[in-house]
Amino acid sequence: MKIVVVGLGYVGLSNAVLLSQNHEIIGLDLDQERVRMVNDRQAPIVDAELETFFSNKKLNLVATTYQKEAYSSADFVIVAT
Repeated sequence: MKIVVVGLGYVGLSNAVLLSQNHEIIGLDLDQERVRMVNDRQAPIVDAELETFFSNKKLNLVATTYQKEAYSSADFVIVAT
């Protein structure tokens, strides 16, 4: 299932990371630096568990700032803003 998570703050990023273990997740955020960090597998917020997931788990997660790209074939959208 392709799921878009809108907003990669504390709530959105945590949900995106957990869901990305079993689903294709696209994280959508306006902050280009946050998107870059997520795509580089770095936690853009201070959270030890997120850092562990990024470094040790296989995640099907990409982040983008492009709404059309994110929504184009989404099965489900979670708004966490």
